Amino acid sequence: MNDSRNAEGTGIVLHAEKLVKRYEEGGHSLEVLGGVDLSVQQGDILAIIGASGSGKSTLLNLLGGLDRASSGSVAIAGNALAELNDRETGRLRNRYLGFVYQFHHLLPEFTALENVAMPLLIRGDKPADCQQRAADMLAKVGLEHRLKHKPSALSGGERQRVAIARALVTEPALVMADEPTGNLDERTAAQVQSLMLELNESLGTAFMIVTHDSEFASRCPQQYELHDGLLRRL
Repeated sequence: MNDSRNAEGTGIVLHAEKLVKRYEEGGHSLEVLGGVDLSVQQGDILAIIGASGSGKSTLLNLLGGLDRASSGSVAIAGNALAELNDRETGRLRNRYLGFVYQFHHLLPEFTALENVAMPLLIRGDKPADCQQRAADMLAKVGLEHRLKHKPSALSGGERQRVAIARALVTEPALVMADEPTGNLDERTAAQVQSLMLELNESLGTAFMIVTHDSEFASRCPQQYELHDGLLRRL
């Protein structure tokens, strides 16, 4: 695996070219993506909108190495996913990418601190360092007073802030967020949206946000629409 850290300079964090995804079932072929091109530079923040079922989540899964394309290419920090095995792809994701979903996916038996430290522990960092870095990141999202609380003791907005802290704790080049405020009430959603925009600016981390919320998308400097399997800049 190419260990170039070009994602940390001013280079391209992610590059996709002619990305196609089709599903074969019962002798029929369904093409969800018909040739998507996209480049993300360090520090970018972009929103991808589209109708329900347009393939937004499918696109995010391909770009994040969670699924394989039918054809086309994806490179993360200069590393072509097609050239990597599953283990190498997992290591690349852990190093360069963070993920936030509509549902927080926090582990209920662990505290906020333990949930955020988990990606660092998984990659083998020292436990004491993991705890300190997790605490620091939770402070950045305004939850320094909730470190020992389990998800059941947190509000919906707090749980999503923990999820964002977990995505950022590894200092990824890019955070990929799939409807990150879709499960929150309007006021809480606005707060979480503002938090992501602030973290993009303060940390220099790129954000790719899939959302159905056109108002949220309009707050992002780059906006794309996925329609009929193609991605176009708005």
